Parts: sequence; structure tokens; C-alpha cells
Amino acid sequence: MDIVKPIIRHVLFPLQEFLKGHKTLSCLRDLEKSQSFDKERLHELQSEKLRQLVDYACRNVPYYRKLFDVHKIVPESIQTPSDLQKLPLLTKEIIRGEMENLKSRETENLETFNTGGSTGAPLIFYIGKWRVSMDVAAKLRATRWWDVDIGDSEIVLWGSPVELNRQDFARQMRDALFRTRLLSAFDLGEQKIDEYLGTIRKYRPKHVFGYPSSISVLSMYAKQKNVRLDDLGVRVVFCTAEKLYDHQREIISQVFNAPVANGYGGRDSGFIAHECPEAQGMHITAESIILEIIDQDGNALAPGQKGEIVITHLDTHEFPFIRYKTGDIGVLADNACSCGRGLPLLKEIDGRATDFIVTRDGRIMHGLSLIYVMREISGIEEFKIIQEDLDHFTVTIVRNSFFKSDSETAIRSGFEQRIGGNIKIDFDYVPRIESEKSGKFRYVVSKVPLTDQSSYAGSNVNYV
Repeated sequence: MDIVKPIIRHVLFPLQEFLKGHKTLSCLRDLEKSQSFDKERLHELQSEKLRQLVDYACRNVPYYRKLFDVHKIVPESIQTPSDLQKLPLLTKEIIRGEMENLKSRETENLETFNTGGSTGAPLIFYIGKWRVSMDVAAKLRATRWWDVDIGDSEIVLWGSPVELNRQDFARQMRDALFRTRLLSAFDLGEQKIDEYLGTIRKYRPKHVFGYPSSISVLSMYAKQKNVRLDDLGVRVVFCTAEKLYDHQREIISQVFNAPVANGYGGRDSGFIAHECPEAQGMHITAESIILEIIDQDGNALAPGQKGEIVITHLDTHEFPFIRYKTGDIGVLADNACSCGRGLPLLKEIDGRATDFIVTRDGRIMHGLSLIYVMREISGIEEFKIIQEDLDHFTVTIVRNSFFKSDSETAIRSGFEQRIGGNIKIDFDYVPRIESEKSGKFRYVVSKVPLTDQSSYAGSNVNYV
């Protein structure tokens, strides 16, 4: 009998949320009631929250006060989700230029967040405690669909320095108390993966969470080396932050002897959707998220049609995200799920994929490790990193006046710290970076052979 889990679930976690000033558990209770609402009742809930958000934004957020005046829009004209078409889209460029004006004048102690995992230029914004509570509650609700709850042991294969740089004593104690082990996705060489596999076998997690690309690399290595992970009792492997490909799902599920559940969201856009165990799609967090699919001209598309995902987060009064362009491509479903939950379904999501980098000594590094180097350099508006060969990189940069004369040295130093050895970097400064022929942007591209849909192989590396 597991006597630790109830202590975490009913004592430690509530205490943590109280000290943070969050309302996660009460939000979770509400979400688990509303997930059974029918389509009409969910629409009513969304409409009411939308009216409150628009009214608040118009009264308290300088950017939206001006926006409504310029476009001669009155808040009363936005009554239901379909009325959102009357409002202009919110882009990352607008947020960068209007960050302080997008912040409510009635809020204090907002937390600063940033992104940069799938876009070349970092996006900085603010989030309040209520939104954090709702996002965490939405994630907890989704994991409970898969019989995973607060207090179950987890392995997290992740790459954000926000997490990795907090491995001080307090963070280690917190992770130990909550049964979480964090493994870095930045280094996936043979020696490090051997260490990770030993940790996973010893820890015997109930679930695994992380990038699908990293977990699939680990899975293929385990299969090659005949390291069993299918006897640990893992209930589910949660994948997020990248597109989950079918071949990745297959190898992960096979190696861990567990289903793979896909999640979609981000720090900026919130917890958007999560896969249902019925495997009919991803349930949208409709209580917090209004999701639109638009064409290139900004027109709404019907279910079944592919277009860009635009979200309105209904719990972001302090820093509103209204009709926010995610840059991802998706398709809405028009059917109801057989699970009985009334939450609408996202049928398909084509997120951005991030390449791996292969080093001279045989390590495989997540492309995010180099993205975070670029994020630390002032004056970079956009960038693209191309690994020409093991020791040669081309870095294309769109810079502004804040880019310093010693920035190249800082980039070179950051790359060498992560990659090791002497590397050649060619810098190319351009007015803009063009998209791929597909219309998508790739911010890390490796020309070193690594993947062929079913295997990963690079110089000094052979995982299959």
C-alpha cells in the first residue's frame, strides 16, 4: 500500500499551493465538474467569461482601451466566441512592442515568464496567480484521465533552464518530497543515457513526462542495449512541446509498455489540449481556452479544415491573451468523444519540431540547448542555427541596435560550453529570415545525419 501518495496529495501539495497563493485544487474541482457539460452549457460558460474578460481589458488594460477606440468597438458587441472575429489578432510582435501596455493597471506581483523553445526570438510576458492555478489544474485534470494523480512518482526529461538552473538544495528537497526526478534533455550521449536508464529503473516512475524527440531517443537506445523499461509499471508517457510523430509514439509505447498521451500548450498560450484515453483526439480546455482555426487571411475555418491555431485565454485578465496567434497548425474535430466528456476535440496538431545537434564526441543534444544561448543575447530579434557539419555552424541573425560588438564572442562561448571543443561559427546578418517552403520556420537545423523516421544515427552514434 502506498502511504506516501495521500500525504503528498492531501497535505504537502495543498500546503505548497497555499504558500504560493494559488487556488489550484478548487480550480481542479470545478474543472472536473464542467468537463461533463454539454456543448451548449460550455458555450454559455465561455461566453460569460469572455464578456467579463473583454469588459475588464477595455477598462483596465491600456493596449485594449486604445484598440477598442481605434477600431470603434464597444465591449458590449463581444457577447459570444463567434464575436471574436470583430477583434484584431494578437501577435508576438505586438506583445514585444506593447508589453507594459498589455499589463493591467490594477494588478500587482505578476510573475514574468518567457518562451523561446520553438521560436527564434524570446517572448516575455506576465502571468497572474489565477491563470497559473487554472493552467496547473487543467494539466492535473488531464493526467487524472490516465490514472495519474498528485503524489505519483514521475520522471521528467526536460530542457528548460528555468527548471535545470534551480537544482539547489531547496529545489532538490521539493522534488524529493513530490516524487519528481528531473533529467536534462540537453545531453543525450551514450554515457548520459546509460545513467538515465539506471535512474529510471531504480526510481520506477508511475509516469514519464517530456519532449517526444528526447524520450524516443532514450527509448531506442534502451531497445538497442536490451535495457528493459517495460517491467517498471509505468502507466503512461506524457509528451509535449513538440509534434509527436507516429514512429516516436510506437517506439516509446513499445519500450515502456505504456500508452503515450500527447499534450499541447505553452507558457504563453496556456494548457490548450490533452489527448483522451479514448484516442479520438485531444480535449480542449474549453473552460479557459477559446480555440479558433484561421486561414492566411485571418478568416475562421470550419472543423475539418487545417489552419493556424488562435487562442483566447479566458483567465488572463492581468495580461490578456485575446486572439493570440500561436504559429501552430491544427484541425478541429466536429464529433463528440465517446468518453462522455463534453470538451471539444482538437483532431490534429502540427507543432514546430526542433532538431537535435550531434557533437564530435558522439553526444546528441536537444536543439533547445543552443536556442537558450541565443535567448541570453540582447539585440537579437530573430535567428536561425544551421549545423553544417560536426564542427561548423552558420548562425543567421536579424539584429537591432542593442546587439553589441562582443555579442558574437558571447554566442561562440555559449556554443562551445555546450558542444565542447573548437567549433567554427559563421555569422550572417540579414533584414529578415525566410520561412521554409512549407510555410513553417525552423530555428535549429542539423545537416548531420540523425533520423530516418525509425532510427537515429550520427557520427560515433548508433542507437539502432
